[in-house]
Amino acid sequence: MQCKKCPGKLAIARSCRRVRLKCQKCGHEYQIHEVADQLDAETEEILARWNCVIYD
Repeated sequence: MQCKKCPGKLAIARSCRRVRLKCQKCGHEYQIHEVADQLDAETEEILARWNCVIYD
């Protein structure tokens, strides 16, 4: 997935209480619902490993 703000790639950033997508280039973080319509197959597969994803 590509960042909306730059040509960087989004990667899953997981902490003990939340899951976000973080740009590896500019560092901007997105909540999952902000980019849910743009999820690629690779990211969906990773997120599907958890039985629930909690975001704030």
